[in-house]
Amino acid sequence: MSKSLKTVLKEKNLCPVCHIKKAMASTKIHVDGADRFNNGTALTPPMGWASWNAFRNNINEDIIKEMAAAMKAAHLDELGYIYVNVDDCWMSSVRDENGRLQGDLGTFPSGIKALVEAVNSYGLKMGIYTSNGTFTCEDLPSSLYHERTDAETFAEWGVEYFKYDFCHNEPIPTGAPEIEKVLISRKGEKEFITLLAEDAELRGDAMLLHDEKIMHSKYIAGLSNGAGCAIFYDIDSPEDGEFILTLGIRKAVKKDQYCEIIVNGKETYSLRIPGAKGLPRAGRNQTTVFLKKGKNTLLIHNPIASRMDSAARQYQNMGKELMRATKKVSQETGKPEKPICFSICEWGWNRPWKWGHTAGNLWRTTPDIIPKWHSIIGIYEATVRLYDYAGPGNWNDPDMLEVGNGDLTDNENIAHFSLWCMLAAPLILGNDIRKFLKEDGTVDFNNKVLKIISNKKAIAINQDKLGIQCRRVKTNGLTDVLVKPLENREIAVCLLNKTNSPKDISFNIKDLTRLNFVNLPESDRYAVCDIWDNTTFVAGNEISQQVGGHSVKLYKIQSME
Repeated sequence: MSKSLKTVLKEKNLCPVCHIKKAMASTKIHVDGADRFNNGTALTPPMGWASWNAFRNNINEDIIKEMAAAMKAAHLDELGYIYVNVDDCWMSSVRDENGRLQGDLGTFPSGIKALVEAVNSYGLKMGIYTSNGTFTCEDLPSSLYHERTDAETFAEWGVEYFKYDFCHNEPIPTGAPEIEKVLISRKGEKEFITLLAEDAELRGDAMLLHDEKIMHSKYIAGLSNGAGCAIFYDIDSPEDGEFILTLGIRKAVKKDQYCEIIVNGKETYSLRIPGAKGLPRAGRNQTTVFLKKGKNTLLIHNPIASRMDSAARQYQNMGKELMRATKKVSQETGKPEKPICFSICEWGWNRPWKWGHTAGNLWRTTPDIIPKWHSIIGIYEATVRLYDYAGPGNWNDPDMLEVGNGDLTDNENIAHFSLWCMLAAPLILGNDIRKFLKEDGTVDFNNKVLKIISNKKAIAINQDKLGIQCRRVKTNGLTDVLVKPLENREIAVCLLNKTNSPKDISFNIKDLTRLNFVNLPESDRYAVCDIWDNTTFVAGNEISQQVGGHSVKLYKIQSME
């Protein structure tokens, strides 16, 4: 009788779950993507505009062009707002004859490449959207299983920002196939190299089992849940080139399986194997791999042990495809590479702050924002504690700005914008930019919302090149004191009143100089710039202010010594 992995572990007096967890460390080192994602973009938090908050599914190419024109007219590009991002519902419900995404045939009749060129004509950059599930959130075609095709399509269109959502997500299976053999051949040739199960070096929980019902049928088990791996050494290739790799496996009934094949410790090839409906159990799955001339090594495993591993791997894969695609397009056209800022919209369900820096430039920390004070504060509370994970090129993303939307008061809009600046968050506007223009097309520079999002001193705090997210250094649950280190040995301090009635908030500057993440010189006098009042005053050590309900006071402080 064939013995299952669970049975073998039981006979060895080992707990399957505990043993898997213990062995994970021996194979996790083989998971690629451990390095920080670096495509040269988002060295400061990205700034721009996105369509969803104001328009949701009611978008068309004319609206996007009008937004770009309004951003240019209002000089928002000069402040750093350079991305014009189209969210869900830009795409047709069908891919084109080449299997590529295409703009909605009615609302985006000119096509996305033409729209990119129109946005670029204003000196702005275009962003686009899909989901990493089977459909987008609005049930339109998305990028799961089309990652390479879609990345190349976006790069060829000239897109420079990509938001990748999490709707209709299909987790990668944690189970791995049981492997009987590996066959390697050149394309179009019948001769092949045969690697048997017993030829592999096994690590972790991987083990060689024997099905007594079938003569000479040995197979490798124990590759599931990141708990084991099989390594084949000294695979001799006559030349550099692509080869067909066939896995001979024992199919699992009804359960999908997954494995990754790492060639020479560099290139990773993924196989998702559908569950079998019944007998026979013998199966095969193929992929194309690149082998170098001479000796090669194959490592086979399934590093996915949880939903978090699955999400991380899916976003890592797309991040790699985006970088590959922009490089490919540059080489083919001879034009400078246009890297794509990669926005991970995973909603914080699988702790993307833990792995987002291996996959993209920014990652959502929470579900979607709405233009309500409780939503703004709730997202702030979830994000303010994540300061260790943010930095140049990789940012916590508390979602797009709602400044100017809904029934938010002026004080709430100012507080919202200030908190996002302190959090070193992307400043992606979500309001209708056209409202900044008068009927004659000139800009209404007295527009209150425009004044808020155009505050250069607040933006400078957000865009500070140190790229350090603020920390909460004092709280009583109702009010908070936030501190953000800045260049030139300065700091920003934000006093936040979360309640709807005025509160007195105080802090001691000398105490702040003694915080281990602050580089403000200790002094008896400090120049304190009030960001929203646009005034500067000299202060000693103690500052006490009454802060209105749902409001902030925002300061930049420097030593006068």
